[in-house]
Amino acid sequence: MRLNHVLIYVADVGRSLAFYENELGFVRIEGSGKDGYARLRAPDGEATLGLHQCEGEGAVPQHEGIRLYIEVEDLDAACRRFQDRGVEFEQPPQDMPWGWRHAYLRDPDGHELSLYWAGDLRYRATPKPTTM
Repeated sequence: MRLNHVLIYVADVGRSLAFYENELGFVRIEGSGKDGYARLRAPDGEATLGLHQCEGEGAVPQHEGIRLYIEVEDLDAACRRFQDRGVEFEQPPQDMPWGWRHAYLRDPDGHELSLYWAGDLRYRATPKPTTM
């Protein structure tokens, strides 16, 4: 089994399409947003992201505890490029206690995104601290 697609419900597909395409560099596969849907491919890898129009004007479901993770090898350089495009970060890149490096931001509908680099810990458990 392989996770390869994530669907996000948004208030305005065109606005979200511009953010993911122009600000983060996703590549559009289909849709213009005018029909309430667009699909994009991640800049690297095979994963795709769908943007689906919510029913009712401005009706975006808010779900705490959901975060979209996007792995970026040169995280610091990528975040500088995104900031140059006007992206605002809630947390700039920093090393986390579990060994990954994360930067946090929100898309136009308030969905939380984590841009991160896991390095060698990508598929390994975080080492536990030793006790004395």
